[in-house]
Amino acid sequence: MAVTNLPACDGLFIISLIVIVSSIFGTSSAQLYATFYSGTCPNASAIVRSTIQLALQSDTRIGASLIRLHFHDCFVNGCDASILLDDSGSIQSEKNAGPNANSARGFNVVDNIKTALENACPGVVSCSDVLAFAAEASVSLGGGPSWTVLLGRRDGLTANLAGANSSIPSPVESLSNITSKFSAVGLNTNDLVALSGAHTFGRARCGVFNNRLFNFSGTGNPDPTLNSTLLSTLQQLCPQNGSVSTITNLDLSTPDAFDNNYFTNLQSNNGLLQSDQELFSTTGSSTIAIVTSFASNQTLFFQAFAQSMINMGNISPLTGSNGEIRLDCKKVNGS
Repeated sequence: MAVTNLPACDGLFIISLIVIVSSIFGTSSAQLYATFYSGTCPNASAIVRSTIQLALQSDTRIGASLIRLHFHDCFVNGCDASILLDDSGSIQSEKNAGPNANSARGFNVVDNIKTALENACPGVVSCSDVLAFAAEASVSLGGGPSWTVLLGRRDGLTANLAGANSSIPSPVESLSNITSKFSAVGLNTNDLVALSGAHTFGRARCGVFNNRLFNFSGTGNPDPTLNSTLLSTLQQLCPQNGSVSTITNLDLSTPDAFDNNYFTNLQSNNGLLQSDQELFSTTGSSTIAIVTSFASNQTLFFQAFAQSMINMGNISPLTGSNGEIRLDCKKVNGS
C-alpha cells in the first residue's frame, strides 16, 4: 500500500496531525462507554427504569420532566449534573435560572434513583449518568425509541447560574438564535429538530407561550402561525393578565405518548411554543424538510432522536479524575 512506503517523517506527520485534529475537535464520545458499570453496578439501568416506572404511576408527565433535566444540564457546562446542585455558600444554583425556576421538576425522582443506586452500588454511579439513564428510560417507557446510553461521566463541583440564563434555548427565541445555541455545543440543525421532538409529551405553562396569544412581537395581534382553533382554546385557558402557571399539553393529540405527532401538529400550525412552530413556519429554513420527513416517517424520527440524544450526552463530559461521584446529587461531597 502507498501508506506503508511513506518515509518515517511523513508517518510521524500523519500521527501528529491526528493528535492535533483530535485535540481540536475533542474525543468526548470516546471517553464514555456503554459498559462502564458492567463490573461495578450491572443493574444500574434496571434500577433507574424501575424507579421511573413507579414514579409514572402517580405522575404521567415525569418522563418529559426528566428528559428536560438532562437537556438543561448538558447545555450548561456540559453534562455534569450541575443543574441538580442546590444553593450553598459557594454555589448559586442553576435551579433559580429563568429557564428552570418554577418549571424544572423531577428532582425528587432523581434523588430516589440515586438513593436506590447508592443502596446497590455505593459511590459508583454519577448523578450526571443518572440523568442520561433517566432520559433514555423515560423515552422508552413513553413508547419511544431505546438507545445504548454511553456512560462514565463524573459530576461537576460547581454550578453556572449565568450560563443557565444565557445558554439554554428559550421557547420565545428566534430559530436563528436557537440554532446558534445548539451550534455552540456542537449540535447541528438535524439535532435541533430531532431533540425538539421531545415536546411530543409533557406540559408547558401559559407563561412560555402566552406571548403568541394576544400581542405577538408588539403587533397587537396573535401569532399568525398559530392555528385559529388552538388559539381560541389557549386564549380561554390563558387570558390576558391571567395566571402564567396554568399548564397545558405540548402535544394536542397524544400528550403522554412519545411519537411523531409533534411534527404532524407543526404541519397544521398546532405547535404550542413559538420555538416549536418556527421549525416549520420559518420561510426558507432547512428545518422544514426535516420536520416533513419526521412527520411522514416515525421510524426515521426515532432513529434520529436516539442519535441526537447520544450526541447531546457527549457534550463536554467530565471523565477520568475530573469532577467527582456525588453521593447526594443536591450537593458536592463534603459540603
